[in-house]
Amino acid sequence: MPQVMDADRMGRALTRIAHEILERNRGTSELALVGIRTRGVPLARRIAHSLRDINGEEVPTGALDITLYRDDLMRQPVGPQPVVRRTEVPFSIDDKRILLVDDVLYTGRTIRAALDALIDFGRPRAIQLIVLVDRGHRELPIKADYVGKNLPTSPKQSVQVRLQEIDGADEVVINDPEGV
Repeated sequence: MPQVMDADRMGRALTRIAHEILERNRGTSELALVGIRTRGVPLARRIAHSLRDINGEEVPTGALDITLYRDDLMRQPVGPQPVVRRTEVPFSIDDKRILLVDDVLYTGRTIRAALDALIDFGRPRAIQLIVLVDRGHRELPIKADYVGKNLPTSPKQSVQVRLQEIDGADEVVINDPEGV
């Protein structure tokens, strides 16, 4: 599987995104980061850490589980129950600029579910989307505000983000079943 991002490239992309966030939002006073489980959560924490290193201010960070908001739950054949994990948003999202974080943007359906879940917590002033990788092939009209890497792929390929906190290594690889 070809590696398209290593730990250094990933770190530089997240630092660049942090700078873009500060420039666009003129600071961090109204911001909060919410990562989509699973890999969006450590990415949100890394971006919060970068923002603190650059700006000197803490940005609240939360974790969002979208399992019950997915539009494909009822389409699955009867089988194991979905695993629902905890949503942890320990701050009010009302009137905040929420930075929603995910690892890969593909069809847009995960983000649609995340927006539905997030709105159940309140009424943010704005929601901005951060993704490490945008691979294209949208099925819904969703576009990221901040992208670590645009990665054109075919629908048959898969993009896998591996993070130190979960997988023991930082990398982005493309799996191409036909390229073997």
